[in-house]
Amino acid sequence: MPRLSDSMEEGTILRWLKASGDSVERGEEIVEIETDKANMTYESDAAGVLEIVASEGDTLPIGELIARVGDGSAPEPRESTTAQPQQTHGARSEEEAAAAPAPSPSMPAVGERDEEPASPTPNGRIKASPVARRLAREHGVDLSALSGSGPGGRIVKADVEGAAQGAPATEGAPADTAVTPPAITSGERGSGKGEMTTVELSRTQQTIARRMAEAKATVPEFQVTTDVDMAAAVALRDELKTVATEQRPAPSYNDLVVKAAALALRELPRANGAYKDGRFELYERVNVGVAVAAEDALLVPTIFDADHKSLGEIAAEARALAARVRAGQITPPELSGGTFTVSNLGMFGVTEFTAIISSGQAGILAVGALRDEAVVADGAIVPGKRMSLTLVCDHRILYGADGAQVLARIRALLESPLALAL
Repeated sequence: MPRLSDSMEEGTILRWLKASGDSVERGEEIVEIETDKANMTYESDAAGVLEIVASEGDTLPIGELIARVGDGSAPEPRESTTAQPQQTHGARSEEEAAAAPAPSPSMPAVGERDEEPASPTPNGRIKASPVARRLAREHGVDLSALSGSGPGGRIVKADVEGAAQGAPATEGAPADTAVTPPAITSGERGSGKGEMTTVELSRTQQTIARRMAEAKATVPEFQVTTDVDMAAAVALRDELKTVATEQRPAPSYNDLVVKAAALALRELPRANGAYKDGRFELYERVNVGVAVAAEDALLVPTIFDADHKSLGEIAAEARALAARVRAGQITPPELSGGTFTVSNLGMFGVTEFTAIISSGQAGILAVGALRDEAVVADGAIVPGKRMSLTLVCDHRILYGADGAQVLARIRALLESPLALAL
């Protein structure tokens, strides 16, 4: 299982693009893998004959064998790899991998093997997927009493769910898949809440839930909020719309905010960093992540070097990234490397909110809706344009005055937006 993102711990094989026995060229796409951030294809790093080891739907940790590319001859016995780190969290051991016969073109696919009993491996570990182990702990299910229905007798999620409900799992149930299982509706009404529907989380939703909980539990945060006079920014955008083209779209208000934040981060470098292990990490590049709502998830693609890009470049890149997120075509590199995040809920009419800081960053900017408001100018009440910004800061690296400085600089740039075009 290759590491396809810096935060990836395990991956799920969605689809093999080649079959066992097929010849593949170096750089040819052979498998589609779901990571914690996106689905992406993996290219072969060698030319030869493909021998598939792991089947579609298998969830495996980084470094676990999923296939071989060789000359088509029978593979030599694998030597002990004591130098490799020990696999944990339900990963299969070397003994387990050796116990399961390696597939070949003349053998049935991994998912077609006869069911085997889930007997312990030589080191005493039960063969079970990471998800199955977690569910077993949550429901108090004894894995040693189960018969696995996965490849090689491996215990999978369906086996544990069946045992938890007091019924045996369906024979031949498939291994954990990347697709979110259908909702389960319970007819119990004793709680007074009516029927309860249980919905399993996708891998992306599981990752979001875990990281958000970790952030709230470990980051001492504080918020600073300000109102921005957006009259000049509105006028600038109206002018830019008159010269915009399909190839060079007019920037949105969020694009103006991204540019203003990037310039502020360049001037105040501690905000473009993070607290980690008792040290400050200050980043050379200013890479602004833009939160995008995907189907049942939230992803943050990155605009790299946003401080050096023009408003037109930021506008075009932000639109392209958002389109790839919604089409499910975003790649892990495009979701990595962010040094700061902008989250905007203004399109939903939200005027002000706070957001959760992304791991490895010092802060996140929450952007509210642009609103018409009566304001006082030269002693008279006149119509005005206002927008609220809330900066959420990690208090371990940014203090009150630091956060106020960053937010004040962003506000100043938006209120004098010609500086954004320089």
